[in-house]
Amino acid sequence: MPATPTLQRTLKPIHLWSIAVGLVISGEYFGWNYGWGVAGTVGFLIATLVITVMYVTFVFSYTELTAAIPHAGGAFAYAYRALGPWGALIAGYATLIDLLLATPAIAFALGSYLHFLYADIPVVGSALFFNAVFIVINIRGVKASAAFSVVITMLAVAELLVYMGVIAPHFKAANFMTDPMPYGWSGVFAALPYAIWFYLAIEGVAMVAEEVTDPVRNIPKGYISGLLTLALLALGVMVLTGGVTNWHRLSQLDHPLPEALSVVLGKGSSITKLFASIGLFGLVASFHGTILASSRQVFAMARSGYLPRALSAVGQRTRTPHWALMASGCVSAVALLTGTTSQVIVLSVFGAVTMYGLCMVSLLVLRKKEPRLQRPFRAPLYPYFPVVALLLSAVCLVAMVKYDLMLSLIFFAGMLIVSLVFLITGKYRSAVVEDELSADAEDQHRTQ
Repeated sequence: MPATPTLQRTLKPIHLWSIAVGLVISGEYFGWNYGWGVAGTVGFLIATLVITVMYVTFVFSYTELTAAIPHAGGAFAYAYRALGPWGALIAGYATLIDLLLATPAIAFALGSYLHFLYADIPVVGSALFFNAVFIVINIRGVKASAAFSVVITMLAVAELLVYMGVIAPHFKAANFMTDPMPYGWSGVFAALPYAIWFYLAIEGVAMVAEEVTDPVRNIPKGYISGLLTLALLALGVMVLTGGVTNWHRLSQLDHPLPEALSVVLGKGSSITKLFASIGLFGLVASFHGTILASSRQVFAMARSGYLPRALSAVGQRTRTPHWALMASGCVSAVALLTGTTSQVIVLSVFGAVTMYGLCMVSLLVLRKKEPRLQRPFRAPLYPYFPVVALLLSAVCLVAMVKYDLMLSLIFFAGMLIVSLVFLITGKYRSAVVEDELSADAEDQHRTQ
């Protein structure tokens, strides 16, 4: 009887950097500017600095978990090992909301950029087209898709550097300081989910942990280099863009960077049009990465019995989870047809901050529960880093519930429904994933 095909280990540090940056870099192109609308430029800058601290402490702590337990389930796997089946269920649900809804948000922006260039192209129609095309690209194989990710991410980073170079001479502090905090400190809290969008989905690198060569050494390199790249780009883009014109003009657009260039150079400028065209690279990089990461989360949860097992099938030739990829694509298509960019972003962030908090709890529990677990990378300044990340995640969650009550009800209603299904079906009694999740790290270390 032929062996069941498994995921193939082909990814190296450069691939992980490109996946980490690629997953997130669309956040520098759009979405964050909605934060200006609720906080103003200075208010949003404060929110961004707070969130940057959260992500620095989170990523350094999360990397300990990823290197010690290199499992495609990511937070789902860590929570199972630390908190049991119920913890895994909530972490898995939150991660799915995080990654599955980040994909259509980026697709909306792709459609908007195309519509900016060619007014006759409909936003939703082109978004659905990209959704289908990149599902097919990912099905063809992780090595090919990772190589594509490296090229497209490097182009996206280069473009943002050129963008900053073009608009920097036109920066005026008076523009940036116009109406800087129109809603005071309450606006800072309301802006937190949009600041998270600068970094959201970097945790998706954990989803390809089973496809990384020498994961205990390479995963930390990918995470840390990716975070540093993103922090520099996020702060540079936000501050410089806020100084080129009245920021109110850009605060409700899905294409703020081309619009800022059109202010500086004129909408008819060939450079403006070229940037908007190349700007698709950044969006494509993130779109491609979130499809890759979300499908691996579906695959891991299905393999462990938390989703229909058919979704864990891996192709004999491509060695990719094709049914998981197609299921992820269907969810993205439904979201595209039923939501708006800002709503989808906020729901995605709800999933992210819930997952961040559970991961930090898992880290703290595992330090006590499994002190002998091999940890090739250990969180610096423990326990301060994970505790800071946990507290800031909690602050973000409370702020989001206060300022987006309806969306919070949708998120928590979904969590309740999933929990009831889990209880009714008796999945909580199953140890189907226990041996697999407990053995993964030990097996990996023995092969080093």
